Amino acid sequence: MTWILANLGLIGDLMLVHLRLSLIPVVVSILVAVPLGRLAHRVGWLRGGVLSVVGLLYTIPSLALITLLPPLLGTPVLSDVNVLVALGLYGVALLTRSVADAFDAVDADVVRSAMAVGYTPLRRFWTVELPLAVPVIVAGTRVVAVSTVSLVTVGALVGSRNLGSLFTDGLQRGIVPEIVAGIVATVVLALVLDLVIAAVGRALTPWARVSGTSGAARRASRRRAHRAEVPGTAAEDAVTGGGAA
Repeated sequence: MTWILANLGLIGDLMLVHLRLSLIPVVVSILVAVPLGRLAHRVGWLRGGVLSVVGLLYTIPSLALITLLPPLLGTPVLSDVNVLVALGLYGVALLTRSVADAFDAVDADVVRSAMAVGYTPLRRFWTVELPLAVPVIVAGTRVVAVSTVSLVTVGALVGSRNLGSLFTDGLQRGIVPEIVAGIVATVVLALVLDLVIAAVGRALTPWARVSGTSGAARRASRRRAHRAEVPGTAAEDAVTGGGAA
């Protein structure tokens, strides 16, 4: 505990660096995975190939991929670019299937209705299909974000400065509180990022909250109707207050 209190500034700085190294791959993953997932949804014969290729990317061990990238990209071995590219590839691998599933889940009748009133393909995508696919895409993005925050720590093994540095330094020097601080800070960062993405998802889909409230009201109405049909239930509700939603 003494070590943690004496190094709060260091932990805070590493959390900010870790956040930057996490956010960039997540944003890149969204920008790449949405077009790829859309392509897999629209072109049936490409779907299997696209999803198989991106799925195979995630089977490559993270440390091996990070160490292979410098000669391929021509970047310095200790550059953060290697970590960012590797994590971006993993994010695309995870998110592309979620995006394809998200567009698959859009009600075909809604799409046909948009076509019937004269929506162009581009307008239909931005105003109908993408908004309706957002909840599933957000769910996939939350998985990618948490996974990325975790994988960033692997970069510490190849010289990238982040919360993983607390693990490696703590192990080398035998400072257990330093290791614990790194673990706790990583978990907290992942949870905060997950909550932020969930909040953004709710802000982008206000109709989902309205739909959920309406659904709850309908279920409560059906329960009250059922109680009225069952002999004795209405009298019990009057005593217990069970008629309340």
